[in-house]
Amino acid sequence: MRAADLASLVSVGRPSLAPDGSFTVFATSRPDLDADRNVGQIWRIDLPDGAPRRLTRGVSDSSPQVSPDGQHVAFVRADADGIPQIFVIPASGGEPVQTTEARGGVSSFAWSPDAGRIAFTARVAEQGRYGTVQGRSAEAESPRRITGVRWHANGLGYLADRPSHLYIIDAPDTGAEPFYAPAPTAAGEAGKERRVGAQATALTSGAASHHGVVFTADGAHLLTVVDEIEDDRRDLRTPLVAVAVDGSGAIQVLSRDAGYAVDDVGVADDGTIAVLASRPGESGIDFIAPDVALYVLEGPLSAPAPRALTDPDAVDLGEVGSHITPFGEDFLVQNRTRGRVELLRVTRAGDVSVLVDGDVEVVGHAAAGERIVFSHATPFSLGEVSLLGSGPLTTFGAAAEARAIVRPEEREIVARDGYPVHGWVAVPAGEGPFPVILQIHGGPYASYGIHLFDETQVLVDAGYAVVYCNPRGSAGYGRAHGRSIRGAMGTVDMTDVLDFLDGVVAGDARLDGARVGIQGGSYGGYLTAWTIAHDHRFAGAIVERGFLDPVSFQGTSDIGSFFGDEYVGTDPEDMARQSPMAVVHDVRTPTLVLHSELDFRCPLEQATRYYAALKRQGTDAEMLIFPGENHELTRSGRPRHRVERFDAVLDWWSRHLPAD
Repeated sequence: MRAADLASLVSVGRPSLAPDGSFTVFATSRPDLDADRNVGQIWRIDLPDGAPRRLTRGVSDSSPQVSPDGQHVAFVRADADGIPQIFVIPASGGEPVQTTEARGGVSSFAWSPDAGRIAFTARVAEQGRYGTVQGRSAEAESPRRITGVRWHANGLGYLADRPSHLYIIDAPDTGAEPFYAPAPTAAGEAGKERRVGAQATALTSGAASHHGVVFTADGAHLLTVVDEIEDDRRDLRTPLVAVAVDGSGAIQVLSRDAGYAVDDVGVADDGTIAVLASRPGESGIDFIAPDVALYVLEGPLSAPAPRALTDPDAVDLGEVGSHITPFGEDFLVQNRTRGRVELLRVTRAGDVSVLVDGDVEVVGHAAAGERIVFSHATPFSLGEVSLLGSGPLTTFGAAAEARAIVRPEEREIVARDGYPVHGWVAVPAGEGPFPVILQIHGGPYASYGIHLFDETQVLVDAGYAVVYCNPRGSAGYGRAHGRSIRGAMGTVDMTDVLDFLDGVVAGDARLDGARVGIQGGSYGGYLTAWTIAHDHRFAGAIVERGFLDPVSFQGTSDIGSFFGDEYVGTDPEDMARQSPMAVVHDVRTPTLVLHSELDFRCPLEQATRYYAALKRQGTDAEMLIFPGENHELTRSGRPRHRVERFDAVLDWWSRHLPAD
């Protein structure tokens, strides 16, 4: 596929299922080059064998949820001011009705069990900031007083002056008279246009934020995670509270001292509460290869006793976006393993069975009655929806597959110390030999998978064989694998990727081991920068959004208060021993440094200081900075920026590692 073929890559979000299992709804998203944004709508499929049809025709509708009575679908859409709000549409289709008017934008929501109300979370800006005073620009705002260890987040910006709070509002009557823009009066003044039928009631206030919202089975409380900015040191443990919908206060379900970091909450029909959670230890920041497990909370709401149903050393439930679906008395969850994501069924006795496996990565799931639907990616598609037991219901990947997608070939290579390293090689059609690019993923506790990957496909189309693997430190191979580079970054992870490269090249005559390049982003940028300081075989390198200096990272990154402490330590000698900046003087490989202007995860200073050091010592280097983008450029950035990035990558390789 070519860079411009990004527009054919359709992803599918978490589906929602009607309570009687008669239909499912879901949202799609794809990059659109003309609009220069990601676009998508809500779709409906009548089960068991209906055809997909668009339920909405918005620009970028997302996060649909069928009401508990099956009559309506609520979803998120940008309002006339471009702010995400909840809209509701009849389940059969029709004109959506705006339901909320939250100035800070809706981030999560849930239907009440009786379908009469909708609870949601939204950020509340401090008065005088973020457009709360018309005509007052950001540079005219008062200074921000920061007293805690966190002050910003990638993709958002400042935190403390716009906490996220919990609200509840009456569901709209989609058959009611619409609202109309008021005409000017004789005095020439027009009244304020009304957009919503009811006013939301705030259920929380104060400086703490609230994330996620799930109704208890009786509809009396809302379960939500509390996030308070710490004064002195980071603590990843998160309190879980139950906020009364009548405004009478909150019950503490799990305190911070209970020791859990809660990722997701689910409530079964019988009222049983389940959580996906890890235990960050006494330090509160032990997050490397977290021990995420499925727990049920037994006992009264005010003092439950969490009981683990899964073993985190045997089942990895920590995939980004992993969630709980109650299924009768059981629960559905996702298991990350060897580049795949399976769908599991877990009983309350702790019995685990695999419902979906093979060459898929399950993204989301829903259940009603005996029916289960799930969204997933495959080697030829970023997103499809399937009905368990019946197969795929969609063919969104057909357009991408028509772009001559190459299926990567799986490999397992034994590293120099006897450790097995698992990964893939993608090779252009023909006999070769082809120049080789070694790709390295981010994380480090993440993984390459079997889904259609635009990074690999564009390089293969340009004539390169691409080699990539999941070295020690990656996810999907057990917690010991993931924790093996704690305090030892740049050791076995570097030798794993090099040994995998050597093993694949030695066993495949189509690959030219004398012509190799290396590239990676985030942690992959770290390991690329580290590797080219120790191995000089590469014709060129691309270091993208990298974690490059652990020292400055502590005070600039949104995760700097704990990430480096856990991975490289706090002792200056330990930090230097694992720092690419400490060995930049050994780099001789021509290097392209790619970064985004608003990256707060691996801040821009990491790139500029690394690039400046390369230039100062005379190493061939260039830098490309994308305005307005953050750490997620390659996944959700502006489509034109993503194409321009591919153009820059291919241009760099054409000059330093030309393909025939």
